[in-house]
Amino acid sequence: MLILASASPRRRELLTQAGFTFEVHPADIPEDPYPNEDPIAYVTRLAREKAQAVYNEILGAPSFRLFSGERVGSHEPHGAQAPSAALQVLGADTTVTLDNHILGKPESPADAARMLRLLSGRTHRVITGIALVSAHRIESAAEVTTVQFLELSDQEIADYVATREPMDKAGAYAIQGRAARWIPRIEGCYFNVVGLPISLVSTLLKTSQLADSPSL
Repeated sequence: MLILASASPRRRELLTQAGFTFEVHPADIPEDPYPNEDPIAYVTRLAREKAQAVYNEILGAPSFRLFSGERVGSHEPHGAQAPSAALQVLGADTTVTLDNHILGKPESPADAARMLRLLSGRTHRVITGIALVSAHRIESAAEVTTVQFLELSDQEIADYVATREPMDKAGAYAIQGRAARWIPRIEGCYFNVVGLPISLVSTLLKTSQLADSPSL
């Protein structure tokens, strides 16, 4: 059973379009970066924490702590339900970075306009961290895509912010939405910019399934 630990409709749509069967169980964890945290470390940490939190919730063992390495710890709290071998929880987090500074979701229309002014005429990076928690492993990885923006006028920014499209998007824009007109070029995975690098997710699932399969 695959569980998506995200409320993002874009991630649901991408997984569905790619033919995956899954259920949705959003994670509720703090998403603030640590001081001076590297952007790749930030998104992979959040992806692991989201997947881990949902995995623990489903098993009914909120105190069960998975290690942050490749293998899951063998110690479980007294009375905890045994992990299901079929359960896999996918966590993901996407951020936009400019000059290695993290641009998360805007807190207000003014904040969205500020981010768009920073991105105007520049090339930035979109980074998605993903993590897959199963009974025996935590697998994590990150995808990086570079995105070029045309120069935006103050009126274009104001009109775009007024649509409210930027308000729940990292970096204050949606490549699959109105902002597409300002993006002449990307290098890397398009789906990563939307919110989920599908090919990387597929690879992670295959790797986890092979690792968890009993030896012949």
